[in-house]
Amino acid sequence: MSHIIFEIKQNVGFITFNRPEVFNSMNQDMREEVITALSTCAKDQEVRAIYITAIGRAFCAGQDLGEIVDPNGPSLTEILSSGYNPLVQLIRTIEKPVVCAVNGVAAGAGANIALACDITVATASATFTQAFSKIGLIPDSGGTWTLPRLVGLQRATALMMLSDKITATEAEAMGMIWKTFPDEVFVEESQKIAFTLAQMPTRGLGLTKRALNSSFANTFENQLAVEDVLQTKAGSTADYKEGVDAFLQKRKPTFKGE
Repeated sequence: MSHIIFEIKQNVGFITFNRPEVFNSMNQDMREEVITALSTCAKDQEVRAIYITAIGRAFCAGQDLGEIVDPNGPSLTEILSSGYNPLVQLIRTIEKPVVCAVNGVAAGAGANIALACDITVATASATFTQAFSKIGLIPDSGGTWTLPRLVGLQRATALMMLSDKITATEAEAMGMIWKTFPDEVFVEESQKIAFTLAQMPTRGLGLTKRALNSSFANTFENQLAVEDVLQTKAGSTADYKEGVDAFLQKRKPTFKGE
């Protein structure tokens, strides 16, 4: 892989965007590499959590506009259907926790990739902007679904139409992201979240993610039925048995994600 760095450490799949010379903007090759890495994380039982971040001053500036103006490049339809759409769908459907550590500018599709993750944190100097309206496009990569659910319709509409740049602190205050860390401790604190999740009962965490995904389309009664089914599945896992045994024996549990 030439546009990202992918490695597995302590049961965490690390996906690091590595095109700092163009602020980690995405072209077709980079999107394909991210999709491949996510697919590997989904299938590899050693990976129990995923951590997405980037090298350089930006997390991701969104779409590489050079690809769009290239007469031999893919169309906007192709960029979405074979690139961003499957990428964010993987983030949402992989039944493992996905942590996004926004290390700098997150713009356009880059912002919406970050917001699609399960737990998104940012360094204090990071910024977020939808950016699409500045070039006459609509927000994509799931942004029109994700952002209103995080911050409400009024804020989402304003952020998307005005393309205002907001700070990480502002993003945290409006519920767009989970937490902000000072720059000097950002890497350590954000990675700690991923390492912690990877040692938890990750089958249960994955089922929690499935329940949350379904909740947006369900009535309250239907969601109770989903909880019944998924709780039964969680109750049949080895991690559930280990958690109960450890509690009764007053010891620290050792979960295996099984």
